[in-house]
Amino acid sequence: MQMADLGDIRLHYRIDGPENGPPLVFANSLGTDFRVWDKVVPLLPEGLRVLRYDKRGHGLSDAPPPPYGMGTLVSDAERLMDHLGFRDAIFVGLSIGGLIAQGLAAKRLDLVRGIVLSNTAAKIGTRDMWGDRIAMIEADGVESIAAPTMERWFAKPFREGPELPAWQHMLERSPKGGYIGCCQAIAGTDFMTPTSGLRLPALGIAGSEDGSTPPDLVRETLDLIPGSEFRLIRGAGHLPCVEKPQEYAEILTEFLTVQGHLDR
Repeated sequence: MQMADLGDIRLHYRIDGPENGPPLVFANSLGTDFRVWDKVVPLLPEGLRVLRYDKRGHGLSDAPPPPYGMGTLVSDAERLMDHLGFRDAIFVGLSIGGLIAQGLAAKRLDLVRGIVLSNTAAKIGTRDMWGDRIAMIEADGVESIAAPTMERWFAKPFREGPELPAWQHMLERSPKGGYIGCCQAIAGTDFMTPTSGLRLPALGIAGSEDGSTPPDLVRETLDLIPGSEFRLIRGAGHLPCVEKPQEYAEILTEFLTVQGHLDR
C-alpha cells in the first residue's frame, strides 16, 4: 500500500512492472477505485511500468471537503506523475478519468505521449443533471443512486451475475464528500475547445450498452482529435474493463503496439 504526499493531498497508488518499462497510467471512473483495472493489467504485455491511483475523494486517497474543480484533479495527476517520475506515458482515462486525460494532455505533453479516452467525453451531462444527483446524495447518501448507477455501468447479463454486489458496495462506500466533489468537477467541465486543439495519438473506447456516456458521445469527442481511433465493445456498459477485460486489453495492447510504446 503506497501513498504519495503531495502537500495538500495524499494519493493512494500502485506501480507494477520494471522501473525502466514503458510508462502506462490508468485513471478510474466516478465511484470506483483503482481496482477497476485489476482484470486488465495482468492481460497486458509484460515489461510495462503501470501506475494506477485513486483520485482525490476516492478509494484510500484523501477526501477533502468539496467543492473540487477539474483543474485540481488534473493537477493531482500531473503532480503524482512528476513525483513518481512518470514521463512520456500513455494515459488511459475512464469516464471522469478521461476528462483528466484530456486536461493533462492539453497542459503537459511532456508527461503524455498518447491518450486512451474510455467511456468519456469532452463534456459529460449538464449542470442541472449533476445538480440533481448532488442534491439526491446530500439528502439520502450515495446509496440512493446505487441501483440506477448499476444499470448504467453494466449490461444486463453482468448485473444478473455474482460480481454485481461487490461493485455496488464499492460505489455505496465512496466518501460522500469525495463523490459530490467529483460530480461538481464534471458539471463544471467543457473541454470541447481544448480537446479540439490536441495533436497526439488518441484512442476512444465505448461500450454498446453504456448508459452514462453512449458510444455516439465518445465518438464525437474522438472526432475532435485528428487521426484518432475509435473502438466499440459490444455487450458492455460504462465499465468495459470490468465486463470485457480480455477484449479491452487486446484493444489497448494494439494501440500500444501501433504507437511503438512497447519498444521504448
